[in-house]
Amino acid sequence: MALRITLGQYYPAQSPLHRMDPRAKLVCILVLVVTCFFINSPLQLAYGYAALVALVASSRVPLGKVLASTRALIATFAILSLFNLLVRPTGTPLAQLGPILITTDGAWAAVLYTLRLVIAVVACALLLLTTTPTSLTDALDSLLSPLARLGLPAHEIAMIFSLMLRFIPTLADEASAVIDAQTARGGAFGQGSPVHRVKAVGPVIVALLASSMRHANGLSRALGARCYEGAQTRSRWHPLAMRPSDWGFVALAAAYVAGLLLLGGV
Repeated sequence: MALRITLGQYYPAQSPLHRMDPRAKLVCILVLVVTCFFINSPLQLAYGYAALVALVASSRVPLGKVLASTRALIATFAILSLFNLLVRPTGTPLAQLGPILITTDGAWAAVLYTLRLVIAVVACALLLLTTTPTSLTDALDSLLSPLARLGLPAHEIAMIFSLMLRFIPTLADEASAVIDAQTARGGAFGQGSPVHRVKAVGPVIVALLASSMRHANGLSRALGARCYEGAQTRSRWHPLAMRPSDWGFVALAAAYVAGLLLLGGV
């Protein structure tokens, strides 16, 4: 049983989004993610999806690859958004299912929250698909470096983020191996009642926690053996430099925010 987890996996391609400075890319996509939660009208929603489509097209990442890395989260958000049908009784009634009243406000909230989260999830997936973990670490380290003067461990935070992305596929492979071992010993993960299936996941979680602790211990020993000092100033093999095209992307992000605010006042 293989766990197909593509979150955080870099997709190599020759595209404007791949060639961007990782700092500009990180800031602009974070702006897109944050502003999507201020979308409240159908016009703003269409505007946000137009920007998202343009971003996907500029990345030259196959749409199937993007959807494969986000479908689980999108499906989860879609299910959770249905609860808005139950907690938003205001508006014009659309249907009555026993004690459950479905109204226009509840239906719109369910659709709006799901579609807004889709923008955020796909934008974050594009960031990971078009940027290597090393570039992301360098970008985060550079952006947080001014805060280091206030005592914030900027480099350590960036390194932890890089290690998190690095160990996602490793833990997925180990989870697959544990499930295969449990199945060979008679463990049934896809059979029985829901309670039985939940209990069957317990040994897998315990094994993954033990494996994570072992990896963390080995990593700390390796860093100590190499005399690693996180607070020291470090150089980069490829220094980051903003180009005119990167500043143009930043200008487009600013224009997007201005357009979104303008549409909100229409």
